[in-house]
Amino acid sequence: MGRVTTSTADLWHHYGRARATSDRAVPATFHWNWGQNGGPGTEVLGALTGRCVGDLGAGAARHAAHLAVHHQPAQVVAVDASPAQHAMAADLYAHLAPRLRIVQFGAVSHLQAMTSTYDVLYSVFGAVDFTDPRELLPAAAAALKPGGRLVFATLAHYLNGAPAQPDAVAADILAKTPDGQAATMRRWVLQEHVWTKLLDEAGFTNITVDVLPAATGEPRTADTLLVSAYHPSNDRAQPR
Repeated sequence: MGRVTTSTADLWHHYGRARATSDRAVPATFHWNWGQNGGPGTEVLGALTGRCVGDLGAGAARHAAHLAVHHQPAQVVAVDASPAQHAMAADLYAHLAPRLRIVQFGAVSHLQAMTSTYDVLYSVFGAVDFTDPRELLPAAAAALKPGGRLVFATLAHYLNGAPAQPDAVAADILAKTPDGQAATMRRWVLQEHVWTKLLDEAGFTNITVDVLPAATGEPRTADTLLVSAYHPSNDRAQPR
């Protein structure tokens, strides 16, 4: 069967489905590293009590559910464009409303409609990885309140060990359509200096990047870039 590339099929249809049948609990922990088994936790996001928080590319909303239950935010908005992921998240965690709001929407479109709304935005191998950063990062800056924070975890290199890109370009990675056909989707795996430049151009300041080493002895391990940046004012929300 030949590979097809499509922008209409839900390429996230199969992701997390097996786990959702056996694990419906709100996670007790929050991790940033690729293996989801170590490294820093929610302290990277700062104080969350009473804050408006957005999870970009939330998938089944497990991270968002953890925050809603354990950290007393005003609201966590779990945003994902995938109909399958939205349905899965709603099935698992709709009972956490109104503190958890589960939204089916593209990250850029959602952020563009939410000017100066969020105190904190984050992505754990989510929308930041799978959306053109030249569109997403300015939209995130505009959606943050003055002094708001963006934090994201992204691959430090490709899963096959190939180095990250030295420019803001995406690579095609393998995916499957709902009916199991082979397809591709775009993923941005960028070097640290590229992320820093893109964030600066979008108006962010106080940019920091930490490398979380891969766990040893596990398949498909990868180092993680943990990136944090602040937006001091919304008058620099558009790229220079």
